[in-house]
Amino acid sequence: MRYQIDHDLHIHTCLSRCAQDLHQRPDRILEYGLENNLHTLCITDHFWDENVPGVKFGMAGGAFNGYATQTCAHIKLALPLPQHEGVRYLFGCETEMAVDHTIGVSRKTAEELDFIIVPTTHMHMRNLAARDPEDNTEARRAEMWVERFQAVLDSGLPLKKVGIPHLTTALFVPDKTWAGVERCLSLISDDDMKHLFGQAAKAGVGIELNFEPFKCAHIMESVLRPYKIAIECGCKFYLGSDAHTVGMLNKAMADFEKMIDLLDLTEDQKYVVPRKEEL
Repeated sequence: MRYQIDHDLHIHTCLSRCAQDLHQRPDRILEYGLENNLHTLCITDHFWDENVPGVKFGMAGGAFNGYATQTCAHIKLALPLPQHEGVRYLFGCETEMAVDHTIGVSRKTAEELDFIIVPTTHMHMRNLAARDPEDNTEARRAEMWVERFQAVLDSGLPLKKVGIPHLTTALFVPDKTWAGVERCLSLISDDDMKHLFGQAAKAGVGIELNFEPFKCAHIMESVLRPYKIAIECGCKFYLGSDAHTVGMLNKAMADFEKMIDLLDLTEDQKYVVPRKEEL
């Protein structure tokens, strides 16, 4: 059976400092789910747990003034989430990984959250995720792609409720272009990818489908390669719009349909966030 679009596990509200749409609130996100027959939704606002100290916050030239304000108290302003029969509405987060591989969620908070997204490819966040200029080459970014993915797998987090988002985003390459993505991905060996995705499959980590299929069509073979290797390794996949605005929600379904078609995914390849009694 073809992979069914029945969820979106990566959605931001206006509580994320980089989300400027004040209409992007939990009730509007629920409406989006109902309009598109989605049975599972997850709020994943940007987050750094105040119980994880020792990181110098900041992103030079970027949208964030810093993660210091994206605390537990801040993201919990989204609660309580609106409820509707037939919709599983989850409260999660998109945390960050620092340059020393510190992940911004404590064990205690991780147990409380329904789902945790750890982006390994937010290498545009200078002074937080990447050093400048030491890490600002394509060869180094390819190495970091592997190292940071491995760090999640070694983190001790409850990996069955952890997702790895946007592995092929242009944010991980120095020039933030699709041509740069193609070049950087070519520097990562099949063996390294198989090693990572094999561990991820065994641990039950979810792999996010989110790669803007209409914008990267000219390098599609390169973009699909990691996901095809993940399929070979037995990984499970979830859909994530990474929507920061209502406009991004409105285009999500077309992207989801295209990604599923390109990868020819089936229902048995779907990642499902486990319930607490299943962990």
